[in-house]
Amino acid sequence: MEVSVHGKNVEGAIRAFRKKTQKDGVVKESRQRNNGFEKPSRREKRKREESIIRRRKVRKGETVF
Repeated sequence: MEVSVHGKNVEGAIRAFRKKTQKDGVVKESRQRNNGFEKPSRREKRKREESIIRRRKVRKGETVF
């Protein structure tokens, strides 16, 4: 992942980096891996909930007025 710094705006670059990592799910995945074992039933529930959220986001973008 790459973020360019324009001038001396390091704070802006850090903000952009955080936003990109959050959007890609890097931090969330890292935390899940560090917590160790996840029960299969919990994993299925989490995947189902993530799927629902993704579908809602797609549907929200398809709204035509």
